[in-house]
Amino acid sequence: MNVVAVKDQVSCDLSGEAVILSLKSGMYYGLNAVGAMIWSLMQVPMTVNALQEALLQEYDVEPERCERELLAVLEELAAQGLIEVTHLPTA
Repeated sequence: MNVVAVKDQVSCDLSGEAVILSLKSGMYYGLNAVGAMIWSLMQVPMTVNALQEALLQEYDVEPERCERELLAVLEELAAQGLIEVTHLPTA
């Protein structure tokens, strides 16, 4: 599965955190430092596995917890229309 930030948004770094404005809804969203790292990485299409690996290299967290919390963040971003989720073709 690939994830990428949608085009109809603007975002900025705010002291290590991220603020996102959805141009579609006009709503602002805030992300903490970990969320901001995820958001920064998703400016280009990334696999969920690659995101998880980047987080595991940066933070001292158990892989299961990392995956669970990453998926929760991605689900929330998708629900707000801030990311596109594409499934990789199966061989």
